[in-house]
Amino acid sequence: MDDSLYKKLLDEMYDGVYFVDRQRRIMYWNRGAERISGYSADEVIGRFCGDNLLRHVDACGRRLCTGMCPLAAAMHDGQPRQAEVILHHKHGHCVPVLVRVTPIRDAQGEIIGAVEVFSDNSHQKAAQEEIERLRALALLDPLTGIGNRRFIESNTYSRLEELRRYGLSFGIILIDIDHFKAVNDRFGHLVGDDVLKMVARTLAHNVRAFDVVGRWGGEEFVVIAQNVSIATLESLAERLRVFIEQSSLPVADKVVHVTVSLGATLARRTDTPASILGRADQMLYVSKQRGRNRVSVEEDTSVLI
Repeated sequence: MDDSLYKKLLDEMYDGVYFVDRQRRIMYWNRGAERISGYSADEVIGRFCGDNLLRHVDACGRRLCTGMCPLAAAMHDGQPRQAEVILHHKHGHCVPVLVRVTPIRDAQGEIIGAVEVFSDNSHQKAAQEEIERLRALALLDPLTGIGNRRFIESNTYSRLEELRRYGLSFGIILIDIDHFKAVNDRFGHLVGDDVLKMVARTLAHNVRAFDVVGRWGGEEFVVIAQNVSIATLESLAERLRVFIEQSSLPVADKVVHVTVSLGATLARRTDTPASILGRADQMLYVSKQRGRNRVSVEEDTSVLI
């Protein structure tokens, strides 16, 4: 089989595949990589991983491309690697991906490069099906493509019924973009809309498969996290905070970054949708008062039983 047939086979793969040489220069970029990252082959072939184009970060928000990333480590010691990292999409949002790296050797056994295979780890197919269902029910926010306020209220009511009947715990995370008015004032409302879309996508890609995300209104978003403890809820909120902080939107010759403040609380059997969202809003206010770009969680769980 000639090289063109191999390329055709690789292009048919759903996963992203790319090759680099010893200097981490990208030599090949398949269609799966284009789909997951948003970058075409013409935009990346010939560039170096160290250029930080994809801006890979780990779960703690540490940048990998400029240091000993899985790709560089595999070429350093000749051992395959697998890791869960965050890829920075061309449109600005963060996408969790599972990467698998294998070194490439020549006929003499010398390492001459590496191949990385990466797959979208964000339950995108299931999310797309949910989007179509919500669109049919008029429960979709037209700007961001996630659930709207009506969807959040309805879902919160359903989760409260499950809590009372079956004891299934859940929590609410209320998220507000910090200094959003300043973004609109400086860059205009069209860029402001793009920032809202970026934040919505980052949230949707990085919650768990059984959690739901919606736009509460303006620059506020809500996550309904099912089957959680206080510790799990805080961990999820912090994860979302970090990934939004790592997201960015290219605008002309500038890059727009935003942060968010988050307030979270667990549901109580006596709650109404208004009461639980009200407590999350109180915690959000605490985050704002403490300097923004942080998570505040209601710690008193004595009334949850």
